[in-house]
Amino acid sequence: MTLSRQTILKSIPKVDRVLDLPEVRHFLGQFSRPEVLLVIRQVLKHLRESVGSGTQSSLPDNKTIIGMIDAGLKSRSVPSLRPVINGSGVVVHTNLGRSPLSESAEQAIHAVSSGYSNLEFDLISGERGSRYSHVEGLLCELTGSEAALVVNNNAAAVILALSTLAQGREVIVSRGELVEIGGSFRIPDVMSQSGARLVEVGCTNRTHSRDYLGAITDSTGLLLKVHTSNFAIVGFTAETTLPEMSAVGREAGIPVMLDAGSGCLIDLSPYGIKGEPTIRQYLESGADLVTFSGDKLLGGPQAGIIVGQKKLIEPMKKHPLLRALRMDKLNLASLEATLRLYRDERLALAEIPTLRMLTFSAKELSNRADRIIRYLRKQLPKTVSLIRHPGESSAGGGSFPLLQLPTTLIEVKINVSTPCRIESVLRRTTTPVVGRVHRDRFLLDARTILDADFSPLLASLQEAAIILSGK
Repeated sequence: MTLSRQTILKSIPKVDRVLDLPEVRHFLGQFSRPEVLLVIRQVLKHLRESVGSGTQSSLPDNKTIIGMIDAGLKSRSVPSLRPVINGSGVVVHTNLGRSPLSESAEQAIHAVSSGYSNLEFDLISGERGSRYSHVEGLLCELTGSEAALVVNNNAAAVILALSTLAQGREVIVSRGELVEIGGSFRIPDVMSQSGARLVEVGCTNRTHSRDYLGAITDSTGLLLKVHTSNFAIVGFTAETTLPEMSAVGREAGIPVMLDAGSGCLIDLSPYGIKGEPTIRQYLESGADLVTFSGDKLLGGPQAGIIVGQKKLIEPMKKHPLLRALRMDKLNLASLEATLRLYRDERLALAEIPTLRMLTFSAKELSNRADRIIRYLRKQLPKTVSLIRHPGESSAGGGSFPLLQLPTTLIEVKINVSTPCRIESVLRRTTTPVVGRVHRDRFLLDARTILDADFSPLLASLQEAAIILSGK
């Protein structure tokens, strides 16, 4: 006999009745009473909505309801922001937190987070100091700039520079550099928010020095060059180089600013990664001001870094917007520790995870994949098979959009499950695993699996094997 929807709704128990169940009262030993009551109400509300919409045609038994409450309570104890294993092969993965930090950076964060620090206190004079002094000297040393300033991300760096140097004035930009990057960050929108007036020159695929010269007026405050970040224009193209643009700026007496996007402090071309000048090279090529990110190719925390001429940066330090954009002590400590590693290029390449992953040789990646497979096979059930394949990784983070790095991939098969099903289950394990599905295979890239990931990866694969076996 099929019960009416109204009858089922009336039979859904009240909150107090559910709370009186012995199994539910047991939860009160692990969770607070308000929390248990909240989850009970959520479960009962879900049941009412399911019955009301017709997706639930009968009332579940008490065991099922208790299981729903148990799952709800457990989910509340899991942090929303948590570690994941990046098996995607995208080194600077924006959605996965970009660059993992070095051990030195982690230690620096712990050191200043567990007590007080001299964030804005000058230990020599005993007077108030500047939080920016902790990294300005290092940035000047590493880039050859006269001055430096850091804010909370590169978008903030761009908007601060434009607001300080060109508010109410014109800023000339090539049409081919009016980029939009992730999160709908658009150069024209940032320009508008800063109070500067955008002047477009050239064409999408070709912009010449004469285009900038022809657009300069008495109202021009800045010439802006923007790294095209996550795309490339190929074919019939012409780009005004930074030295050419700088020559135009010098002739007109107008500063030239470069939004470098990722920003690199060491030359990666010996490792097959070409086409990205260092920040020092940009400054030597004539840029008066360069902005870039701290958490991309630099391999540090989220930060927007501004380097260049002192006369341009000093006014930014006094701008009222700076307080809203400033970095906190944890990111400053992390950035300082990361920059210190760059004093020795070999140390930076060895200890900064982003640089290490980008510069792995093909042999190192092959050996790494073998090591991962050997470790996993020892303890995985026979329902899980691991197969090597050649493949490609990408730099990510809006850097080197055309670069494909040779790598070794590990195909994961679990029972007769489809690759999409495996991907979905691994993404929901206790330690989520993010891989990629390509040509009907679920793949993990040996390049982006960290040494610390081996043990949790094993646990996640074991968990997925149980789920996909139906046990």
